[in-house]
Amino acid sequence: MLAADRLALIAAAVLFSTGGAAIKAASLTAWQVSGGRSAVAFVALLAVSATARRTWLASRRAWLVAAAYAATLTTFVAANKLTTSAAAIFLQSTAPAYLLLLGPWLLREHVERRDFLVLLVTAIGLTCFVLGAPPVQLTAPNPRLGNVLALASGVCWAFTIAGLRWMQTAQAGGKEPGTAVGAVTLGNLVTALVAVPFALPAIDVSGADMAAVTYLGLFQVAAAYLCLVRGLATVPAFDASLLLLVEPALNPFWAWWMHQERPGGWAIVGGVLIIGATTAKALLDARRPPVPSTAVP
Repeated sequence: MLAADRLALIAAAVLFSTGGAAIKAASLTAWQVSGGRSAVAFVALLAVSATARRTWLASRRAWLVAAAYAATLTTFVAANKLTTSAAAIFLQSTAPAYLLLLGPWLLREHVERRDFLVLLVTAIGLTCFVLGAPPVQLTAPNPRLGNVLALASGVCWAFTIAGLRWMQTAQAGGKEPGTAVGAVTLGNLVTALVAVPFALPAIDVSGADMAAVTYLGLFQVAAAYLCLVRGLATVPAFDASLLLLVEPALNPFWAWWMHQERPGGWAIVGGVLIIGATTAKALLDARRPPVPSTAVP
């Protein structure tokens, strides 16, 4: 059986996977979806998490993590509005490559040789996806720009994962009062505030738009990140990023089911390679106890 914290990460990935389809379901602009989603998530996290209420302004580290997280949220929503959901999530999934550099430097986490093999298979999968560039379609009006924003989201996501793990280890060592939940809460507030000038005026907002934004804030962000933070308490950043690649397995399916959006054959091949590598690593890691890491002072 997978450890509870690894299962929490998989639950987070399932909730994350619904984001692309739900974002496309709203007729609002990217700024309106991003700001509204994060506003709902901010209120939800404060309402359900006592830890969030105590710690969202308790740490200097939280501001750094919140900035990376806010950038991730904003660029990912914009990417989904311009390219296919599959393109957005697969290109964001380049985060493990950046974590290979961030993990040892920021977190002092050891990367094993077999991790590079998994990363190689992941890179091949992403290459297969890139070979089949998505065509312009109703739900993907500017795939080229959307793909660039998705890559930027991957860089920001890598910093977010590393930063959340950095805060968890600092808290465990008694070096910092803030928590990862607090950083996520603060990041949603930052996203909402930054989006306000670009989101107004908000006119002709339908009930379906409100439902989509509310769902995104409550479940695709708030509930998902509570699961994510639970998992990052013991799972190293690089391992966590690979487990979260379960998200791309479902993300294109939801977009196809709700919007008849087709990612193409190359994307499917790439997705199979990435999810296969992720599953193999998860099963191997489940057989050994988690290795504690030490944060940089």
